[in-house]
Amino acid sequence: MTGCEPVSSPLAPARLSDEPDTAQTVLHRDIECVLPNLRRYARRLTHDDVDADDLVQECIARALGKLHLWKAGTDLRAWLFSILHNEYVSQIRRAARRGTAVDWGEYGSTLTCAPNQIEHLEIRELVRALQSLPKEQRDAVLMISLTSDYYEAAAACTVPVGTIRSRLSRGRKALRAMTGAASGEPRMANGCAGTA
Repeated sequence: MTGCEPVSSPLAPARLSDEPDTAQTVLHRDIECVLPNLRRYARRLTHDDVDADDLVQECIARALGKLHLWKAGTDLRAWLFSILHNEYVSQIRRAARRGTAVDWGEYGSTLTCAPNQIEHLEIRELVRALQSLPKEQRDAVLMISLTSDYYEAAAACTVPVGTIRSRLSRGRKALRAMTGAASGEPRMANGCAGTA
């Protein structure tokens, strides 16, 4: 075995079932091997190292607490990515209900930037278009945008890779239609053609 490769396999549970301490050790080592990938994915989701580390810590705490739910012989990495993704979604929902406080002193120097209303409208239009997509397509578009890995996205959404690809294709096509990107002509948020 080279580097940090997961040790568990479909044969491992039968071989290690007589020695629960050894099985736990192997499982913990497998979890440690996945940590760098979890951190990278969490950083892409949160855009902040500290928040990403907190998200990974919460993911691992949940995984260890729910270890009895993991089925030996299944893909541990996919299970952990699903927990991480679901925890991130839960945190976003909690934050939306709670609201967030902003320390304006920290952002004072950036409050005097040049006007960018058009860009703001385009971003708002894209966000609205994303929100209007069916959940499956929206999840596929966001997961691929964040991970760039069809297999990780499929594992996190617990669907085959082909399903992720078709959802992504339909989602992108719908986004192009809603934002006017298919025609190549910029559109304003109200749907009118713009003059760029």
